Amino acid sequence: MLTLDWIVIGLFSAALVGIILWVTKQKQKDSADYFLGGRDATWLAIGASIFASNIGSEHLIGLAGAGASSGMAMAHWEIQGWMILILGWVFVPFYSRSMVYTMPEFLERRYNPQSRTILSVISLISYVLTKVAVTVYAGGLVFQQVFGIKELWGIDFFWIAAIGLVLLTALYTVLGGMRSVLYTSVLQTPILLLGSLIILVLGFKELGGWDEMMRICGAVSVNDYGNTMTDLIRSNSDPDFPWLGALIGSAIIGFWYWCTDQYIVQRVLSGKNQTQARRGSIFGAYLKLLPVFLFMIPGMIAFALHQKTGSFLPSLDGGGVNSDAAFPTLVAKLLPAGVKGLVVCGILAALMSSLASLFNSSAMLFTIDFYKRFKPQTPEKQLVVIGQIATVVVVVLGILWIPVMRSVGDVLYAYLQDVQSVLSPGIAAAFLLGICWKRTSAKGGMWGLIAGIVIGLIRLTAKVIYSGATEASDNLFKYVFYDVNWLFFCGWMLLFCIIVVIIVSLLTEAPSQDKIRGLVFGTASQEQLAETRNSRNRWDIVHTAVILIITVAFYIYFW
Repeated sequence: MLTLDWIVIGLFSAALVGIILWVTKQKQKDSADYFLGGRDATWLAIGASIFASNIGSEHLIGLAGAGASSGMAMAHWEIQGWMILILGWVFVPFYSRSMVYTMPEFLERRYNPQSRTILSVISLISYVLTKVAVTVYAGGLVFQQVFGIKELWGIDFFWIAAIGLVLLTALYTVLGGMRSVLYTSVLQTPILLLGSLIILVLGFKELGGWDEMMRICGAVSVNDYGNTMTDLIRSNSDPDFPWLGALIGSAIIGFWYWCTDQYIVQRVLSGKNQTQARRGSIFGAYLKLLPVFLFMIPGMIAFALHQKTGSFLPSLDGGGVNSDAAFPTLVAKLLPAGVKGLVVCGILAALMSSLASLFNSSAMLFTIDFYKRFKPQTPEKQLVVIGQIATVVVVVLGILWIPVMRSVGDVLYAYLQDVQSVLSPGIAAAFLLGICWKRTSAKGGMWGLIAGIVIGLIRLTAKVIYSGATEASDNLFKYVFYDVNWLFFCGWMLLFCIIVVIIVSLLTEAPSQDKIRGLVFGTASQEQLAETRNSRNRWDIVHTAVILIITVAFYIYFW
């Protein structure tokens, strides 16, 4: 890092501080102001925030690392702009009509208070122990690699980077709430895109172009069935990414994440109206087409450079190649002065925006779904203070979890997608049937959630037991909960949860028409339907079609 790099980082920091100071001067009149930015966000802020919130350590470390180790396999999860379109076109009207603050609150409106509590607990625990922990852990590793500093003032630089990242992000999240998350994303998103694009261009220049990358990676076999690193659709016998399992599993996980997870949906809930919320989703869908090219392809470039030179990527202690270091290694080795500072700003933007969204969503879940429920008479200004305190608590828990992450980081990171694959089916079943089937009862939705939690915990327990077992006899339990490919398991799990919801619903009392009015297909009033129709125009349809065509073209090219 040279002086010019530090000047660029300083200018970025000054712009960030300027936005934060402006946001903090805006009065937070009530909890809607603090958590949803007053529900007056425009499509630009919503779309940028959706993208910036999504891009975090799992892309800078995980996606680039996946590109360097397994090629195109993980692209199923990243070419999911079409799933954000489902959020905008299908779910936005229901969420808008319900006027809820959180996804658990929506389940209470549709089902019962118990469903709300279950989803709130699942979300809070998963945010603190997986998303916050992984982002902070990977952030420390990224900056240690990029800056090339092992120790500073006698302290491991990992700790300085990780804790500094948390405290800086927490400061503006606590002070500014959702507005600070939205408006800083408008600054962070273009810097992140520009920085990653520079990496892509310089990487191709160093390697010799797209064809050279495809030639080198296309010659590397990834299984015993003739598939190479450039194949997106792989044999159904592939142990890790069978094509049918990948299509089903990525769709289920994507549906849960993009359409029902508070972390993402909160950006849409902050929209001024259905028009802005939907167009924000369409803009976010356009941006979501980019990560494959901005992070996964650079990972494949790093792998190809390592194949040519034999020494581009660093080695692990055991002697293998450290694929997870692909993106920071490209930054450290290829970028000239000034440009490196810009890309570091992009990395910083990605990590900070993800953390800010996590902090804000976690605080909102606690404040609205727990505190306000038990103390409904709490004044709005006090709810804002409670939200700020809850953010600080989440920050402290995140910092306390760092040592655990550092000791088992590789293991936990490897299981992160596995955790999401067992977390999503029960929630997906409850939301999907909740808006599609009028007969879905309160107990049906609740037991669908419970079934998902129980099966998920059994699966994760089996992973822990059998992963460490040197000799384990084959039996039905081991086959079902450990041997079955994680993607196929995710699909079967969704089917099971849907069956549970249907059976319990048919055996219990049907919901009243008043309870589900406007929350299920076929129950909206004429005024509500007219509002939704008037919120869209032909350009929304044109842009939606363009995104779908690009997605299909991508699958055809890498088939």
